[in-house]
Amino acid sequence: MLKKNDEFNLKITGYTSEGGGVGKFDGQAVFVENTAIGDEILCHIIKAKSTYAVGKAMKIIKPSKSRTEPECEAFKSCGGCSFAHIKYEDELKAKEQKVKDAFSRIGGLTPPFAPIIASPETTRYRNKAQYPVRRENGVLSIGFYAKKSHRVIDGGDCLLQPLEFTEIIEVFRKWINYNNITVYSENTNMGLLRHIYLRKAFATGEIMVCVVINGKTLPCYEALLEELKNVDGFKTLVLNINRKNTNVVLGDECISLYGDGYITDILCDVKVKISPLSFYQVNRNGAELLYGKAAQYADVSKDDDILDLYCGTGTIGLSMASKAKSLIGVEIIPEAIEDAKINASLNNFDNTRFICGDASSAAETLKAEGITPSTIILDPPRKGCAPELLKTVSEINPEKIVYVSCDPATLARDCSGLRELGYTVQEVTPVDMFPRTSHVESVALLKNDLPLV
Repeated sequence: MLKKNDEFNLKITGYTSEGGGVGKFDGQAVFVENTAIGDEILCHIIKAKSTYAVGKAMKIIKPSKSRTEPECEAFKSCGGCSFAHIKYEDELKAKEQKVKDAFSRIGGLTPPFAPIIASPETTRYRNKAQYPVRRENGVLSIGFYAKKSHRVIDGGDCLLQPLEFTEIIEVFRKWINYNNITVYSENTNMGLLRHIYLRKAFATGEIMVCVVINGKTLPCYEALLEELKNVDGFKTLVLNINRKNTNVVLGDECISLYGDGYITDILCDVKVKISPLSFYQVNRNGAELLYGKAAQYADVSKDDDILDLYCGTGTIGLSMASKAKSLIGVEIIPEAIEDAKINASLNNFDNTRFICGDASSAAETLKAEGITPSTIILDPPRKGCAPELLKTVSEINPEKIVYVSCDPATLARDCSGLRELGYTVQEVTPVDMFPRTSHVESVALLKNDLPLV
């Protein structure tokens, strides 16, 4: 059995779900971050357990053919990217395999898989960033959390974010220092400025700046505003109040200091209003490909009623609404539902209805009303769907379920649960919405094995 400080040569043969490398030594799994399949390394054990060990690559003896030089200097310290040291085509293969492995190991399923859909861009694709702000020993840091910690790595120019975000962060850095703005401490729950939260609408170029504070007012914001007005696309400045001792970034209260408090994007030819608390896919151009695949699977016609559970601001359902008889969307966040209603109005859809509530209880209510949609769209958070929701969905008895997921493990689990309820996975398509990170989106089509009643 391996022990701490052991050193030996190791070949990397796979990836973990978080994107780290894994090899085997005398049958024992050894996990090594920042390695690639095919690497031969000198491995130093830093943690040893009975069933696995964690190692560090002291030297790359023979580099993998998948390797490439990371463009970002913060790659090894920042917790954002896992695959910046790997060629993109090999990253896609790893993500495709990750989805297949989840279905076979967790779901016990081997459905047909379509080839993974690549992101249109691998850099500058993110339309949202949440920058924690900290001051340690008098040094101000605005950036991202280091891996598996809340230590802030000063971000510099993150290659996943738009260039305007870097410009805005430099505006904040100067404003904080010049005006002696206090910075939040997680240890004491004291200090004002917690996060800088930025969103960009790629189709329109509009930018939202949201300042998250541990207080009620933002001092000297007029000076900040004057500098932000020099940034191309800047449209609105919003104050978010979060006074809780929590890791959750945003509080519930938003106050517009300048502009309307929202930005507008265009996704799949649908105008979309985005406010600070709204869910919106972070890769807008990739989302068009994801939603296009979902629409292909749904294959709706003028006779079809759609039920969109976990609808957020309504984007997936609204991208199909013009072809459907009707659309009902369900979402638990009130602000998102209000945005969904506005989005429907912005696009002149008169065949939509949006309900604020828990997906499980709303689906149960709609079932009691006798609502019988032919297609149900599921796009839950990472934890997936509750068993009672899957049961209610099956009792509503749609012909098709289109399941969009950001977590292959819970997607595989839920598809297995739906299989027990009479639905078979027809096809799964992985979609890379998050290049250079370990995350991968998927969309699955399930059809009813049972005759429609």
